[in-house]
Amino acid sequence: MASKGGPIALGTDGADFVHRQRVAAQYQISALNKSRLKYCIFFHYLLFFAMLAKLSADILDRLDIFILEIEELQIPEPLWWEYIWCISLLLSFLGLAAVRKNRIKTMKQYMMGIILFGFGPLMYAAVFYFTEVLEYLSDGETEEIQMWQGYPYALLWYGFILLAVQVHFFSLYFAWNLVTAWKARGTKKVD
Repeated sequence: MASKGGPIALGTDGADFVHRQRVAAQYQISALNKSRLKYCIFFHYLLFFAMLAKLSADILDRLDIFILEIEELQIPEPLWWEYIWCISLLLSFLGLAAVRKNRIKTMKQYMMGIILFGFGPLMYAAVFYFTEVLEYLSDGETEEIQMWQGYPYALLWYGFILLAVQVHFFSLYFAWNLVTAWKARGTKKVD
């Protein structure tokens, strides 16, 4: 055992520790992407709370609860894709469980769920609001398009869609990196 200023073992110059100081690449990739995926899931929660605020008027109406301040906002009626997109939040618990235990199968289920319940409704909404956004951007007229609080409603949704697509894309990217790193466990290192 070599220590500072102390005796050095015979047959070594004290530099034999270098090979033991490396962390395998798949473990570095796993740690980095776990952290990044958790950030993406956090932003997914933020988007969910924004969607929940939008859906609050409809939810309160269905529960027969009247709050004047919310009713005065005159929030447009929600479409079915908004509720389906909210299901994608439940998948975050699946993703976090996969991260905690390094489970490949669970992470693949999370990825498939994000594609189905995350991207699916967002793509539907992008197509649904496309004509109104195109009309507003090309003409700038607001007479024939739906407005809310003085803003084009479809353009507001496109802002949400843009953010949500980015969060879901990066979630899938980091999840894929995790699956790849976890599959590499147990394989022999090639120098």
